[in-house]
Amino acid sequence: MRCLLIVLCAVFLMTQPVGAELEMGQAPKQVDLKDDLGGRLDGQPWSSKELKGKISVIFYVDPDEKDLNNKASDALQKEKFPVDQFQSYGIINMAATWLPNILISSALEEKQKRYPATIYVRDYDKVLVKAWGIADDNSDVLAFDKKGKLIFEKFGKLTESDIQKLIGVIRALLDK
Repeated sequence: MRCLLIVLCAVFLMTQPVGAELEMGQAPKQVDLKDDLGGRLDGQPWSSKELKGKISVIFYVDPDEKDLNNKASDALQKEKFPVDQFQSYGIINMAATWLPNILISSALEEKQKRYPATIYVRDYDKVLVKAWGIADDNSDVLAFDKKGKLIFEKFGKLTESDIQKLIGVIRALLDK
């Protein structure tokens, strides 16, 4: 009986949501990516304070999973949400792969051409994984309202239903 209890406790702990630090309807802890921690492709710092003022979607991606949610990126791009109300970010978890940073940066430049309205950011030290508890070695999609509060999260590949839900929550908040 005691062994069964230990096994059940272990299973319970392993099945807790990955994003336990992120709470729906709440703004996450502020993070800043600059200097050795990362930043934008052009070397400028990035802060989660930027999530305020517009509806924002973050694709937090392990480079080895870079194409996992391209369908969601394409769907958002097709929506042509107004740039004064919507911003997407591709934040790359540079520490999640064995690939050299120079190769990842080259791939990011190609992604920037495909999705020119997206702001690409490098995270060299899994800052968002540590601060927000989001999934590591994955492709995570997070959406925030204009106040920077979490309105959508999915860790891993978005289904067609997930993509439609994401678009729906964004549409519902436009012009509000």
